[in-house]
Amino acid sequence: MYRIGVDIGGTFTDFALYASDGGRIAIHKRLTTPQDPSVAVLDGVAEMARDNGIAIGEVADIVHGTTLVTNAVIERRGAVTGMLVTNGFGDIMDMGPERRYDLFDLRIKYPPPLVPRRLRIEVDERVRYDGSAERALDEAGVVAAAKRFRELDVKAVAVCFLHSYANPAHERRAAEILREHAPDLAVSTSADVFPNMREFERWTTTTVNAFTQPMFDRYVKRLEDGLAGVGFSGRLYIMASSGGMLTTDAARRFPVRALESGPAAGALMSAYHGRALKLPNLLSFDMGGTTAKGALVLGGEAVKKYAMEVARVHEFRQGSGLPVRIPVIDMIEIGAGGGSIAEVDDRGLLRVGPRSAGAMPGPACYGQGGTKPTLTDANLVLGYLDAGFFLGGKMRLDKTAAENAIAEGVGKPLGLETLRAAWGIHDIICEDVARAFRIHATERGFDYRNSSMVGFGGSGPLHAVSVARKLKIPRVILPVGAGVMSALGLLVSPLAFEVARSRYIHVDDMTAEAFAATFAELESEALGYLHRAGVADADIRIVRRLDMRYQGQGHQIEVTLPARANNVGDVFSELGELFGAVYEQTYTLRLDEPVEIVNWKVEAVGPTPELASGYSVAGGAAGAQALKGTRKAYDPSVGGLADWRVYDRYALTPGVVIKGPALIEERESTCVIGAGDSVTVDAHFNLIAELSQ
Repeated sequence: MYRIGVDIGGTFTDFALYASDGGRIAIHKRLTTPQDPSVAVLDGVAEMARDNGIAIGEVADIVHGTTLVTNAVIERRGAVTGMLVTNGFGDIMDMGPERRYDLFDLRIKYPPPLVPRRLRIEVDERVRYDGSAERALDEAGVVAAAKRFRELDVKAVAVCFLHSYANPAHERRAAEILREHAPDLAVSTSADVFPNMREFERWTTTTVNAFTQPMFDRYVKRLEDGLAGVGFSGRLYIMASSGGMLTTDAARRFPVRALESGPAAGALMSAYHGRALKLPNLLSFDMGGTTAKGALVLGGEAVKKYAMEVARVHEFRQGSGLPVRIPVIDMIEIGAGGGSIAEVDDRGLLRVGPRSAGAMPGPACYGQGGTKPTLTDANLVLGYLDAGFFLGGKMRLDKTAAENAIAEGVGKPLGLETLRAAWGIHDIICEDVARAFRIHATERGFDYRNSSMVGFGGSGPLHAVSVARKLKIPRVILPVGAGVMSALGLLVSPLAFEVARSRYIHVDDMTAEAFAATFAELESEALGYLHRAGVADADIRIVRRLDMRYQGQGHQIEVTLPARANNVGDVFSELGELFGAVYEQTYTLRLDEPVEIVNWKVEAVGPTPELASGYSVAGGAAGAQALKGTRKAYDPSVGGLADWRVYDRYALTPGVVIKGPALIEERESTCVIGAGDSVTVDAHFNLIAELSQ
């Protein structure tokens, strides 16, 4: 059985082909097609199958990760979206939480709502916080709203009523009426998308879902039709931000869950390598062509959260974006990648990113019309990249164009020779990434100095050792297929669906029976998505979580219930102790106060696919020598060019030890190993870099 993972990035689209009866993997990388990302996907799948001598019909699964939803929100390329909202609450989207992300900036800006005020229609209805109805839904008002939406050429509608998490009846009835009187509308209800309290966050999440739904539906349809046209008859899955796979039906209904689709797969693969290497605590570092992502792996699992921001408008500052509430791998993302543009700012200082040259025109060295100096241009000038071996020689780079771009854009304005300017670009990116990771880990109480880093992505291996040195991380793991590791991560993602709902109640006011009944309702909903995908109950694992707090507190912490009990009601009597232990671990103390439950969460997880232990990547030339020769490359320890040994990664065997400085080349990336550092090829064909003091 063959499975293919496809990860679309801002610059490149990555592919991984795996045969379940063996330990060899074929990988592929090609430029993303920004005008229609499905073109690169379809062309890449066809080329992979052709190059490896298999028929598309032999592929059982294609798992797809994409940043399409995120990009649509950032670039405002979604559908014209309306909003049906409880009478008197139409301005909530403009008011927001009334928090300032910069207290002293008098010109502070926030991203405008996805639904402008003129497209928000209020309707009379009211549900109280306890779910009881104070005023019935004005169905005639909903009919009038449907007519008005048609007149305004609205394509999608977000139905957002007050307290619908406690009683979704009004929202569901309104959706029925809208679909009856305006059948062409894509309708999203907040009770389905995110049934939690705090209406601003619930409504922004719902508007993001509605805004992207028509676009994402068309994209998946093009993908399905294109794959069917070349003979694919297997199953297509979409990666969710939480690290699980969604069926295409579920992804079409909840495109908001795919906001961090591709990056989540990379963090998942880092956790996979950590478990295989018995390194439970890791810092996952993914750098591609547009962004760098960092995530923490603790106890062998990628850390998850239930809140993120998209489309930040002020230097990636928290609070300056649209809040979205979905299960998502906890990661930090900054605009640092191979396509990041280097420029001299108004202060006369060198800045790299967050602006990117993307796939078109791309860096100057791509020869596609780009003239701005980028990080890839700098790495080529520094000698870390081979102009004739980029993408295994399929894409030749123009070193002269890279030198000219850096000289004109950075060297001359700063009075630096081209080589020093290129090193400045490289080092500034490493420092920017290290600073972002340092803050991310510190805020979560994680001491990375005693852990390891997993470096991957097209640009990650070029910078991982330098970033680790700045963070004082002693060990870097550069996995097999590091250049396309997010695509590999898609192949170890389980089919999963998570449901979360607010129900505020004191633990002392509940019975074990009511406790079990509340979970049973959520479990039925989560299981339904896996059952429709053909997963049997025996293969499904249920994870139950609660957001709890002491009485009087404004925020809560998550408590995962033990999985040992067949009946969830059996752990009801332990809730106080379970919460107290987690609270003490977080805050070093316990309080003598009543305990409240705020949110209930259930995750249904299917079987996790496994890759064969010690898998290798196909493509190395038969009989190739490990040492390819030497190349002049910049050595910061001597402040100039020096001879670096160049190795063919595909020819390296377990047990081989390489001393830096060295360049270890694979088709999709190059591993840069500094002077004094040592690399060992382990039994799994990973490169384990031990950093010098």
